[in-house]
Amino acid sequence: MSSDKKPNAVKEAWAGLRKPVFIPASIVIFVMITFAVVFAGTAEGAFESLNAAITDGVGWWYILSATGFVVFAIYCGVSRVGNIRLGRDDEKPEFGVLSWFAMLFSAGMGIGLVFYGVAEPLSHYVTPPEAGGVAGSTDAAANQAMELTLFHWGLHAWAIYVVVGLGLAYMTYRKGRPLSIRWLLEPLLGRKRIEGAIGHAIDTIAIVGTLFGVATSLGFGVQQISAGLEYLGWVDTNNWSTVILIAFVTGLATFSVVSGVSKGLKWLSNINMGMAAGLALFVLILGPTLFLMQSWVQNLGGYVQALPELMLRTSPFSDDGWAGSWTIFYWGWWMSWAPFVGMFIARISRGRTIREFVFGVLLAPTVIGSLWFTIFGDAGILRQREQGDMLVDGAVDTNTSLFQLLDGLPLGIITSVLAILVIVFFFVTSSDSGSLVIDILSTGGDLDTPKITRMYWSVLEGVVAAILLLIGGAGSLTALQTMSIATAVPFSVILVLACVSMLKAFRYDVATTPRYVRVTQTSTATESEGPIESATPSSETVRTTKRFRGAGISSTFAGLSPSRAGVPTPREGDVVLAVHEVHSESLEVHPETGEVEYSANSGPVDPLGGEVFDTQEFADSHEGQTQSNS
Repeated sequence: MSSDKKPNAVKEAWAGLRKPVFIPASIVIFVMITFAVVFAGTAEGAFESLNAAITDGVGWWYILSATGFVVFAIYCGVSRVGNIRLGRDDEKPEFGVLSWFAMLFSAGMGIGLVFYGVAEPLSHYVTPPEAGGVAGSTDAAANQAMELTLFHWGLHAWAIYVVVGLGLAYMTYRKGRPLSIRWLLEPLLGRKRIEGAIGHAIDTIAIVGTLFGVATSLGFGVQQISAGLEYLGWVDTNNWSTVILIAFVTGLATFSVVSGVSKGLKWLSNINMGMAAGLALFVLILGPTLFLMQSWVQNLGGYVQALPELMLRTSPFSDDGWAGSWTIFYWGWWMSWAPFVGMFIARISRGRTIREFVFGVLLAPTVIGSLWFTIFGDAGILRQREQGDMLVDGAVDTNTSLFQLLDGLPLGIITSVLAILVIVFFFVTSSDSGSLVIDILSTGGDLDTPKITRMYWSVLEGVVAAILLLIGGAGSLTALQTMSIATAVPFSVILVLACVSMLKAFRYDVATTPRYVRVTQTSTATESEGPIESATPSSETVRTTKRFRGAGISSTFAGLSPSRAGVPTPREGDVVLAVHEVHSESLEVHPETGEVEYSANSGPVDPLGGEVFDTQEFADSHEGQTQSNS
């Protein structure tokens, strides 16, 4: 019986896949892996050359586009676009504010924060960028180090996630489209192109970028786990131990994917967040507490001051390669993670306004992340300044810096083991969630994806991470960074087009969504002109037929609750009106009578064309509800 089920399961999984996306994405990934294996002998130099070529060629584009995403996000938050609700107009958020903030932080709180928590600020302190003009290991270098770190992990990172998360939430929960990256460009390209080859290419690029972005994180995690075990004297790091470790942790992630224990995964994630928070509190309380709290306040101020200068810095006169190793790598890494994180924050933000979404996603993780980097980064810098034992052979060892810091505090072995467990659990949850997101994209937005295809992507992520680590040799970090930057190049173009596309859709939504106004009679009014005719909304003509003495306004309230021939009496109470803004181009005033006529043909054009989808997502959306009521 089991033998009969297996072929059926495979056939069902294959039938559910969107072949024009799944097959090209798999081919591209395997070609890249094969290329890396074939040229393994010269891989380290090849990755360094490729990294330099990308940095020199498109580095400026990454920096400009990432800053553009910040501008896009802030504009959406402060303009009238912010009033749009990500769902039906009467829909309420599914999660409370505190729970929502906690989940937002968990989305960005991953292996990277643990990997770079101590190493990045310490690296910028010891070896600052030439473009900053600051000498290493000085007070100025310490302040600049934290500014640079928060720049990489602050508003720019989360603005990239806003573009994808906001677009997905809007197109899925308000407009009823499938949960897939391609639909972000529908307002710009139209449904026909999105459902055709262009849409397939968009989702393929998103899958490849996401897989290599997740594989990069997994590679960092394995490096740090191995270094931690070696630092504790438990294992000797070599290729075999790396492969065994990746196989073990990937096996855990695959088991999680296949078992489908979503409650268990959620439980594991909550425990992991608790352990990470406990580790941070441990360093804060047993470390230089007062110094760290003072540093946190200064770091926030320094970041705000430095942001205008840093956000467009391309360092054209510097040749130290710092920008490629740090800023440009980060922007590429965040872009490759954007489908993964964006889809998560979209799914937890239904029912919120765009204003709530933007400022929640931008500010909450940035503030909490600044506290994390202050605790670990400033503690590491202070330790180096006072004791000088945080370097290995005169340089920062990215893999072991966290364990060096913990070793100088009480219970060093216990906290080091705790840090390793945090990384392992982040590995499992990142691989599991990443596999799910990639599988959703490969099925065209189906949320209930087959287990066998989830397992396929989970194993493939582990294989990619292992190959990049092994063939990269001593330059494995460069290999991971280079693949993340390279695969994000085409996706960065999609993100920019998505901003243009979303603005087009938002402009129509703002123009057609009414603002509700409550009108209250505040004084006794009497008729001053003739009898009141029954007012009916039979035409789109505004006539001056009624005056209220004391209110000083002339208007007709066609279609309101009838009283005295169709007009509410002053004492009937409040009236709620739906008000639409009308542009002057759509109006025509009769020169003799003063009658104002509105031409619907001159109104805004729907960039989505009023398309209808025979799906439950569409029926539950604002667009589906509007069309069913019309």
